[in-house]
Amino acid sequence: MKIIQIVPGFGGTFYCGNCLRDSALVQSLRREGHDALTLPIYLPLTLTGQTHQEEIPVFYGAVNLYLKQNYPWLRNMPLFLERFLNSRPILRYAAHKAGSTRAKGLEEMTESMLMGSEGNQQKELEELILFLRKEQPDIVHLSNALLLGLASRIRDEVHALVVYSLQDEDVWVDAMRDSYRERIWDLMAEKGKDVDGFIAVSHFYAGVMQQRMKIPDEKMHVLHIGVNPDAYEPSSPATDPPAIGYLSRINEGNGFGLLIDAFIELKQNKRFTPLRLYATGGMTADDKSFIHRQMQKLKRENLSGQVEIQSDFRQDSLKEFFRKITLLSVPVLKGEAFGLYQLEALASGVPLVQPALGAFPEIIEATGGGVVYQPNTSSTLAAKLAEVMGSTAQLNRMSNNGIEAVSRNFNCGILSRKMVGIYQQILDKKR
Repeated sequence: MKIIQIVPGFGGTFYCGNCLRDSALVQSLRREGHDALTLPIYLPLTLTGQTHQEEIPVFYGAVNLYLKQNYPWLRNMPLFLERFLNSRPILRYAAHKAGSTRAKGLEEMTESMLMGSEGNQQKELEELILFLRKEQPDIVHLSNALLLGLASRIRDEVHALVVYSLQDEDVWVDAMRDSYRERIWDLMAEKGKDVDGFIAVSHFYAGVMQQRMKIPDEKMHVLHIGVNPDAYEPSSPATDPPAIGYLSRINEGNGFGLLIDAFIELKQNKRFTPLRLYATGGMTADDKSFIHRQMQKLKRENLSGQVEIQSDFRQDSLKEFFRKITLLSVPVLKGEAFGLYQLEALASGVPLVQPALGAFPEIIEATGGGVVYQPNTSSTLAAKLAEVMGSTAQLNRMSNNGIEAVSRNFNCGILSRKMVGIYQQILDKKR
């Protein structure tokens, strides 16, 4: 089976769970003998210095898109200029700038992309369709529903099965200006009719998107994310000294400020004098002022030296990160559709402490590798962290549960075969 996956890149500036998920799926499909290829759009898929299919062009280059959307007279720019703006150095530079991954201010661009052939990216769409027609895939799997504007042309001209993953689109759309939010959801519901099947990353999120996009039951499938257990080095949770870990983009929405407040509260107890906090996952220019405010809070409490932000979040560096933490907590303020970092921690033997929001309860129940708490406040989080760190037996039990669950149920090799089964099921139904 020939499968092409279309994935929005992120330029390597922060931990992108969706990008890592898609990359792991393609690698696993290849190991299973399928002809699988990733096409990046907007930005490169580079993972902090790691090259990834450098020979594949970046479609819908973010810089070109932004300029053409906001300056119509540039829509017929010379080819040499367009190629320059699509070059990887320019796109990587753009990835570091404020606003490149922010929904507010990009409402018009999002709407235009959803309109497909009727939007302002006709030239980019033609280039993508030409490439796909040459490749002749059986399946075109797009990473998220914000790319629904591509579906009808792929279906009609490439004659491939068109499948979309669903993960955290609501975070992007709900952050838009009020005047755009409802009509973007309406447009996504309409464009969803051109899709052969949707695959949500959790049962929780399947319910969210069926309601938002009016997706019929027969088009909705659920398949959890997986990782390759062999890529991790599981060990018992670190307790000397005890340490809390945070792995995600370091920003307000992912709850980093809430975790800092919980850490400060814990440090007021002499029992937690040795406690440390290690955070990694990168940031964008938008996040720097927020992070500075958190560092100032720590400085006022004389705790600056007990919190470390690790800039390198590549696989090898994460192995060392997991070895030195007792547990992981990413207290996302509104929850999340899944959260790949949970599986990375569990595969490394690190238990989880997560808010009872989004898909977190679903994943923790399925793995037995952590606990949830509510409400999502710093005081409740601090109390739950103290409770878990106070029981070595509970830590070890959750550590063993997590390692076993990832190997048995969240192994990307097993899940890739289930994904192919879903493809075949949709294909048979379409025939």
